[in-house]
Amino acid sequence: MSKAVGYSEYGGPEVLEVIEVPEPHAGDGEVRVAVRAAGLNPFDFKVRRGGYIPNHQLPSLQGAEFAGVIDEVGAGVTGWSVGDEVLGWIGRGAQAEYVVVPASQIAAKPAGLDWAVAAGIGLVANTARRSVDSLELGPDDTVLVTAAAGGVGIVTVQFAKATGATVVGTASEANHEFLRGLGVIPVAYGDIPGGTSELERLRAAVPGDYTAALDTIGGNAIRIALALGIPPERINTVADRGAIDELGVNGVGGGKKTSAELAEFARQAADGELVIPIRGTYQLSDVVAAFEDAETGHGLGKVVLLVP
Repeated sequence: MSKAVGYSEYGGPEVLEVIEVPEPHAGDGEVRVAVRAAGLNPFDFKVRRGGYIPNHQLPSLQGAEFAGVIDEVGAGVTGWSVGDEVLGWIGRGAQAEYVVVPASQIAAKPAGLDWAVAAGIGLVANTARRSVDSLELGPDDTVLVTAAAGGVGIVTVQFAKATGATVVGTASEANHEFLRGLGVIPVAYGDIPGGTSELERLRAAVPGDYTAALDTIGGNAIRIALALGIPPERINTVADRGAIDELGVNGVGGGKKTSAELAEFARQAADGELVIPIRGTYQLSDVVAAFEDAETGHGLGKVVLLVP
């Protein structure tokens, strides 16, 4: 038997348990990875709260991204050996001692890349890459990125900056200096009692008009983007499915992952071209506390589980 994070009812972090599951083994075309770290993502808790994925069944395991060491190689697998350090993705069950995945769902971990970063880069970078690409940004654009200091937001602003666009990001003031270091114009989110509104601060942040918005939080943030005069077709949200039909914005999010893409993200992170801050690490046994942290929606960067 081995350990994995699971839940048998929908709800908040309190429904999570570290449970005993049959130890998995690599089949044809698969590898088994002894997990060293597993990333936490909003996808995890959206599914766990219920209603996010049609026909999702309980009980369920949790977690979609991991990094670790190959300890079994199935028949027909070439190019991988026991002892190789890798990162990868899985539908669910990454928050565990072992994962078994097709060899096409892993990439080599660069030797200098921290385990926590390796486990936390894949999903946010894939989501951010597809979101940014969907709007075909360029040097003539001024783009708003909402929740710019969150897990997806931090990568989104970096990919958006790489297009030559002027990037404005909403975040708490504690994270403004970090965003300036990435070349982003930071703006405090929310209304300040006795002060200006978020909309007013955004208008004052740049001299010209906004031309696009990349939303990572949903809700009122999208309406503020519309109030700035950004056309719905130039707004992409990865966080608010309802706004796609209601407001006519785009909804290009994560998907179409490849090992080649993951390898490039890992290279960029290892070479310092892509900054992935880790705001907290927790042991597998502290998974409830880890998700209580992650689900606050505050803080800078990713939360990651470490597996001994």
